[in-house]
Amino acid sequence: MPNPSEAGALRDAILVHGLWMRGLVMRPLAARLARAGLRCHLFDYTGRERPLAANAERLAHLARQIGPAHFVGHSLGGLVVLDALMREPALPVGRVALLGTPARGCLAARRLARFGPGRWLLGESEALWREGRIARWTRPEPLGVIAGTVPIGMGRVFAQLPCVNDGVVCIEETRIDGMAACSVLPVSHSGMLLSARVAESLRAFLEHGNFPPHAR
Repeated sequence: MPNPSEAGALRDAILVHGLWMRGLVMRPLAARLARAGLRCHLFDYTGRERPLAANAERLAHLARQIGPAHFVGHSLGGLVVLDALMREPALPVGRVALLGTPARGCLAARRLARFGPGRWLLGESEALWREGRIARWTRPEPLGVIAGTVPIGMGRVFAQLPCVNDGVVCIEETRIDGMAACSVLPVSHSGMLLSARVAESLRAFLEHGNFPPHAR
């Protein structure tokens, strides 16, 4: 397991996309991180059709093949990352960053699930958005969380969200006990994958274990 100074020198990062997406959606973010010297590996999975445990097991298998790496998870992908790393404490990990991940559940998704088509759209992931069961980080590696404040997203169609949110996930729903740092940025749930500011904040966290002052 890398120590803090070694973690900053790691060049590999595994990027995990969210629900209804595929690995290609992470390419713009990967390209920005690559310009900062990181080798980005895109993990592709189907969150609607496969249970969390199966996706987490596949992610852990990929991580063992790559070796010590940072992890970046967007939305549901962050839950896949958390589950994989908590199930596999021996996996060599640098730093872990989550973007708009509903660690404490998601009100918008719960309201979507009230309707038959909504439950179908969420599929195997429905319970994860409802339960919020992975809101505690107990591994020694630094965990950083980025949340957005621009309320543009499909969640707004199904719910009038009562708090600051990124259009899908409320800020409070991204909070994880034991996280090392958090950053709240003016981006939407999907827009954070295209944001140069998010990419720069991620680069800083993966290298130093903290977000730059302007990104907190």
